[in-house]
Amino acid sequence: MEKKQETQSIQSPFSQTYFHGTKADLKIGELIETGIHSNYGQRNKAGYIYLTATLDAAIWGAELALGEGNERIYLVEPTGPIEDDPNLTDKKFPGNPTKSYRSKHPFKIVGEVTVWQGHSPEQVKAMKDGLAKLKENGIEAIED
Repeated sequence: MEKKQETQSIQSPFSQTYFHGTKADLKIGELIETGIHSNYGQRNKAGYIYLTATLDAAIWGAELALGEGNERIYLVEPTGPIEDDPNLTDKKFPGNPTKSYRSKHPFKIVGEVTVWQGHSPEQVKAMKDGLAKLKENGIEAIED
């Protein structure tokens, strides 16, 4: 008698690492969810939350987040589907080289990157100036 082989999806740690840069002080095990005020744009209630598979993009997220808190980078695990971030992909960086994504589903915090090198003050100022110029021209983050 032939035995059927069952296949099941098993989580594999570190199969893909995702980061979330912010100034929010969060704890391991907490969920990052939609519905809170965004750290970007008009600070509307966020319909999506964002993550990246590159540390550099997460560092930018932490450095550009509004607020007075410390810049933080969390390791996160999506709890549902993710899609390319339209703010960066196919408009600014075709092919998604920043590996930036968004989701309507929560991200579970599984760790924190505590040692990382930020961008130079000149680079951060140049980025903020560029974003301010876009805002002046009526171009802001896609928040649909």
